[in-house]
Amino acid sequence: MDARGRILAGALGGAGGTLVLSALRGVLKKTGVVFDTAPTQVVDRVEEVFAADGLSPNTRRALAATAHVSYGVGAGVAFGLLRREGGGAGEEAAVGSSLGVLAWGVGWSSWLPLAGVHSPPWEQQTVKVLLPVLDHAVFGAAWGLIFSALTRHRP
Repeated sequence: MDARGRILAGALGGAGGTLVLSALRGVLKKTGVVFDTAPTQVVDRVEEVFAADGLSPNTRRALAATAHVSYGVGAGVAFGLLRREGGGAGEEAAVGSSLGVLAWGVGWSSWLPLAGVHSPPWEQQTVKVLLPVLDHAVFGAAWGLIFSALTRHRP
């Protein structure tokens, strides 16, 4: 599959992976395991830096959703470009999960702390720092399954 096809399949996989991750987060929130997510933390920081008067709840929700989907689609595109040769569904789910954890490591140890969103994971003193690793692994596995379905039997 050419780069354009991998970009499209990666983007669709990223959108689908984001939906799966959102469902997982919804379940974790209902059980009381998760209270705040990275997209809402990013919006908190944007509000702190750029909106001294605060943002309306609707604006906060729209910004968080936009950040969440944009990050997922962007990661999906990057993953798609990295996959020059696809495998079966199981292989793509495993590779996607690994790429998801890699994306977590890059984001949570570099640009999120640099932007002042939160401290790097090695400075956090709670096991909840591991939840985003799970999130990213699930996102990546979902991405891999969708990517595999979209790229199967295509040169």
